Amino acid sequence: MNEPATQPQRISLRDLPRNIWAVSLTSFFMDISSEMVINLLPLFLSSALGVKANVIGLIEGVAEATASVLKLFSGRLSDRLGGRKWVALAGYALSTLAKPFFYWANSWAAVAGVRWADRVGKGIRTAPRDALVADSIEEQHRGIAFGFHRAADTGGAVLGLLVAILVIRAAQAEGGLQASTFRTVVLVSIIPAILAVLSLAAGAREVRVGGKRRPPSISFRGLGSRFAGFIALVGLFELGNSSDAFLVLRAKETGASVTGILGMVLLFNLVYTVVSTPAGSLSDRVGRRRLIVGGWLVYAVIYLGFGLMKQSWHGWLLYAVYGIYYGLAYGTAKAMVADIVPAELRGTAYGTYNAVLGVMDLPASLIAGLLWDGAGAWAGFGPSAPFLFGAATALLAALGMALWWGGPAAGAAVTEA
Repeated sequence: MNEPATQPQRISLRDLPRNIWAVSLTSFFMDISSEMVINLLPLFLSSALGVKANVIGLIEGVAEATASVLKLFSGRLSDRLGGRKWVALAGYALSTLAKPFFYWANSWAAVAGVRWADRVGKGIRTAPRDALVADSIEEQHRGIAFGFHRAADTGGAVLGLLVAILVIRAAQAEGGLQASTFRTVVLVSIIPAILAVLSLAAGAREVRVGGKRRPPSISFRGLGSRFAGFIALVGLFELGNSSDAFLVLRAKETGASVTGILGMVLLFNLVYTVVSTPAGSLSDRVGRRRLIVGGWLVYAVIYLGFGLMKQSWHGWLLYAVYGIYYGLAYGTAKAMVADIVPAELRGTAYGTYNAVLGVMDLPASLIAGLLWDGAGAWAGFGPSAPFLFGAATALLAALGMALWWGGPAAGAAVTEA
């Protein structure tokens, strides 16, 4: 395990570059929009349209897998162009254009089509956006930059959930989610999505990566053995990390109301927001690997809890701890990607990283749906099974990460893995 030779000088949030603030504001607005709708989708599908858990798992899995391929190629494209902003902006614009079509979706197939179009936009924007963050900040302050970005993103989720709760309370009584209420939420969500596009277009500046450029490679060989080892462990973890739609369905299965479930997700995002920036700063000082291992161990405990939960109040506690996991591990893992690959291949690296997350979401969600509901002659094991499986894979991945050392990539900055 390589430790930093010296402790980096701390910086305040006011010292973060303009691009970090612009990208964070963009993510803030887009997450207001997304969280208003995405957390209601499994409830809309199950309550209003009568769709089963295995079909919901299929929709979510294909959505992320669809995005994953584009994450890979959009990152590679940004490396070839030597710029990130306009590729990311195209992705945000596409998601904004897709969102209104949820209003007219009245079958699971229609919902799936709009959801997949929205994920295409996410697939286009994610890798170049992350590379823009990494390009805009010094290596020794990369953790706090990604931590702050995640905090802003999640702060938008908090506000989006609050707005959704207010709209639901104004539109209907307690009970299952009504189709008309869902459509009202969709209309409101369009406004912050537009603000997200405008924030990136007007606020961010392109950062050109200096030095001699090499043709980006999608292969692990081009990105280095250290990156390949990291990605293999991430893939193992993601195999048990099914869509968060299953957390929503699990809370519903234990008797939680629609607003109660949104309250749990709101609590998750509040904790995530509070933890992200300090955790990112801590990773700059003590190393990324320690925080990732700790986060994955927390995740294993959370999923074990979801597997064993019997009452809806258990969900409040588990969602709160889930926020700690995300705060510790999610932004830290993105900062680690930049640490272990050459600067001129960051777009490709982030595309590969995000592609693995997306590709693994398909089998993870399909496995979760089959373990829960089954299909055909396969009866399934019930609502607890997907979460016990997820806890087991998280433990294996954490053990692998604790033992792993792949050696530095040629030309890459190395702090601690």
